Amino acid sequence: MKFDFESLIDRRGLDALAVDVLGSGWAPGTPKDGFDAIPMWVADMNFATAPSVCKAIHARVDHPTFGYFDPRDEYYDAIIRWQADRNGVKGLAPEHIGYENGMLGGLLSAIGTFCSRGDNVLLHGPVYMGFSMALQNNGYHAVISPLIYGEDGVWRMDFDDMERKIVENRIHAAIFCSPHNPTGRVWERWEIERAMEIYRKHDVFVVSDEIWSDLILNGHRHIPTQSVSEDARERTVALYAPSKTFNLAGLIGAYHIIYNPYLRDRVEKESSLSHYNSMNLLSMYALIGAYQEEGREWVNALCKVLSENVNYACDYIETHFKGIRAARPQGTYMVFLDCSEWLEKHGRTLDELLRMGWDVGVAWQDGRQHGGISHIRLNLALPLSRVKEAFSRMDRYVFRSVSGLEEGI
Repeated sequence: MKFDFESLIDRRGLDALAVDVLGSGWAPGTPKDGFDAIPMWVADMNFATAPSVCKAIHARVDHPTFGYFDPRDEYYDAIIRWQADRNGVKGLAPEHIGYENGMLGGLLSAIGTFCSRGDNVLLHGPVYMGFSMALQNNGYHAVISPLIYGEDGVWRMDFDDMERKIVENRIHAAIFCSPHNPTGRVWERWEIERAMEIYRKHDVFVVSDEIWSDLILNGHRHIPTQSVSEDARERTVALYAPSKTFNLAGLIGAYHIIYNPYLRDRVEKESSLSHYNSMNLLSMYALIGAYQEEGREWVNALCKVLSENVNYACDYIETHFKGIRAARPQGTYMVFLDCSEWLEKHGRTLDELLRMGWDVGVAWQDGRQHGGISHIRLNLALPLSRVKEAFSRMDRYVFRSVSGLEEGI
């Protein structure tokens, strides 16, 4: 393989929450003696970023001035090419693109344009905890329409529930997560069309978080929300970033695509009020480097690696972990484990199960932070050798050990 997704990178002491804050109280606990930590909780990757990103940053750092600047034409050109090549987007122009100092900041700028404090906002549950916290901290109320887990092992929207809650709660803004985090669902075109028709019918403006749109697995395809109809194009603020795709969260930097000039002016005004929404010079060069041809090749290779990891994990769960249910993600690199049957059978609590994993270095995340009741969120963006080691530990020290004790083995 041209790119290295197998080497183990020691991130300790090098600005990585995934390993440096274990045991801090809000993070997974530290492992017992004899076990190293396998970070599977924070949604960043344990892979080095694409070489083209480092090349672009290094080239710019060689010039030793870092003063005030305006975004380069290459920044907008890179985004336009990327969206055209990967998502089939046509008609995108620089005036449709705006910088956002992170996805949640962009989301709040858009919600602040659509809503007054105290308004209700529709989301699908389970809900990425960043959405819930951002809305609550800024005085908005989240109204949850739960996704339905089907017999085919696929999460789907409940359109009747969505419409009922929009009407009952007088909702005029929705957050649409595509692909969905934490379930990993990649929506089909007909699903997005139907959701957007409900939003049109009830005059609901949409913030579409598409930060995971490059990480699509096993042959699935991302459909941009704005592409399904002219109305969707006009009522949607779409948010993207290279941060998830290229493991650049520490550099900060996202962008919006807004075609409606009225919405664009209002969102840009809202985001300007704090004077914090300023582009970072090196994050601009990171995006330019990421969205080059070598970056495209790297992402294609990454998606194959992530697909292999997801397939290994889900097959292992199905054959080894009786009572644990996991929908196979179609996008992202997160798996959302439903542990309810296993917990009930073995008389254990989720806290006990989490601790059993943490003790042997499986640093997985409490799914209750995302609205799950008996769930664990698991990051699979690691070298496959580490994924296999993690599942071996789960099998030997967590799930099988409890079953073996209770069955007299």
